[in-house]
Amino acid sequence: MSENSKTNVSPIKPLGDRVIVRPLAEEEFGAVSPSGIIIPDTAKKEKPEQGIVIAVGAGKWDEDGEKRIPLEVKVGDRIIFSKYGYDEVKIDKNDYFIVGENSILGIFTS
Repeated sequence: MSENSKTNVSPIKPLGDRVIVRPLAEEEFGAVSPSGIIIPDTAKKEKPEQGIVIAVGAGKWDEDGEKRIPLEVKVGDRIIFSKYGYDEVKIDKNDYFIVGENSILGIFTS
């Protein structure tokens, strides 16, 4: 990951209920999870399923198509998402994930 990949500014505007996520850099993972679980080196080598939300879409339309339903996540949230529930894009040597709200499993609270 390049040095600029830690930017929290999105070069992409997400549509609907999608969010743009900056994957965590290796040093941001740490060896111990926030709940105290020790993370082995082998787990760090897998694709990251965590990241920081850097842009949020306007939300999807309700069933009647009259009202937008806002997303539960906001810019700056650290999230965990489904292993196969995102699209990976590379812009200016930086990696970003485009994640639909239904693929977001949770928001870290600390």
